[in-house]
Order: sequence, then C-alpha cells, then structure tokens
Amino acid sequence: MATASCLTRARGLLRIRNQLVRECLAELLSTFILIIITLSSSAQKVTSSETKGNLLTSYFAGALAVMVGIYIAGGISGAHMNPAFSFAMCLMEQFPWWKFPIFMVVQTLASFISAGAVYILYYDAIWYYSNGTLTVSGPRETASIFATYPADYVSVANGFLDQVIGTGVLMVGVMGIMDTRNKGVPKGLEPVVVALLVLSIECSMGSNCGCPLNPARDIGPRLFTYLAGWGPEVFR
Repeated sequence: MATASCLTRARGLLRIRNQLVRECLAELLSTFILIIITLSSSAQKVTSSETKGNLLTSYFAGALAVMVGIYIAGGISGAHMNPAFSFAMCLMEQFPWWKFPIFMVVQTLASFISAGAVYILYYDAIWYYSNGTLTVSGPRETASIFATYPADYVSVANGFLDQVIGTGVLMVGVMGIMDTRNKGVPKGLEPVVVALLVLSIECSMGSNCGCPLNPARDIGPRLFTYLAGWGPEVFR
C-alpha cells in the first residue's frame, strides 16, 4: 500500500497540466518515433548494401512509423509530425496560426534528435561501410541515410514540382480520411489508413527525390549530418 501511495504521489507531481506543453511533448515523441524508424530502415538498407533491407522495406517502415506516431499522439496533439500538415490545418482553420511555428520547431527538433539516435545506433556500421569517410556522393555515400537527395537527372523545377504534387496528394488524402462527411473509416483504424496512403505515395512517387513529403524529416537530419561531419555539401 505504501508503494502504491508513493507511486500515486509521484504521478501527481510529474503530471503536466499545461495543455500546450503536453501537446509539444506528444508531438516531440511521435515525431521522434516516426523519424527514428524511418531513418533506421534506411541505415539498415544502406550499410548492409541492401542485403538486410531494400527500397520496399524502407517504404513499409516509413509508412508503419506514421501509423505508430499517430497512435502515440493522435489524441493529444493531433500527431501532425509534419510542418506541411500543420500548415494545411491552419489554412483549413482547424489549427491556430500561433501554434504553427511552435509545432514546426518541435517537429524539426525531434527529427534532429532522431538523426543523432540513428547515428549512434548505426555508428559502427556507418563508419565500416563508408571506409572511414563521410560523403554525400559516390559508391560509399552515407548521407542518404538521413536526408533525401534528388536523382542526377532531376532539375530544380522538376524537383520542386515533385514535392508539391506528392505533398499535395498526402494532404488531400489525409483531409479526406478525416472528413466525417465522407465514407467513414472504422473508428481507431484511421492511422492504418493514413499509413497505407503514405505507402502508396512512396511506392508511386519516390524515384525523383526520395519522396520526403515532410520538411522536418528532411531539415532536422540534414542539419545533423552537416554538424556531424558530412559538411556543407549536404545542402548542395
């Protein structure tokens, strides 16, 4: 009984009552889980020379990570996990504009932390695979573990259009799934349907630029690689 009482008091002391702080922590955790799974699947694929993973397993991991993230924070922050989604929600007047920069910073910070965690997790594998040189291009490049890079044939204009269309399809699809006036998704299965939407976009629109769809997912890890030793080439 004494132990139970102590645990109850501890929970009471640790309980966060500020709603904004709760939402930010939920967004931080859900985005961290999303990105650490997504980047880890990429790291496993790259460092094993695709013997322990391939493009399809990376797509599946990324889509399932979206599902897990929504289940983690959907009831607290809405599990945006993506500045583009937060922006779309603001445009639809379903999310206050003053929260948008806060969520964007939290999502980017979570992505940066996730990149650091993946670097630690795959530290030996990355350095073994890269022969001790962290590069952005070449046969032993490892920067693509953390951020997406366009194919050599893709122009800036085509890359921009690729991201506008891909992210637009994602936003329209999610809005349609969330719209209660449409044919409803069984309650509790919304994250599964969103994950299938993400998987379909990855499988159909990923060849040009890697299908990032998420500014935080790209900026946070890219900034980490810049600071961790890959250098300024990661922004070229």
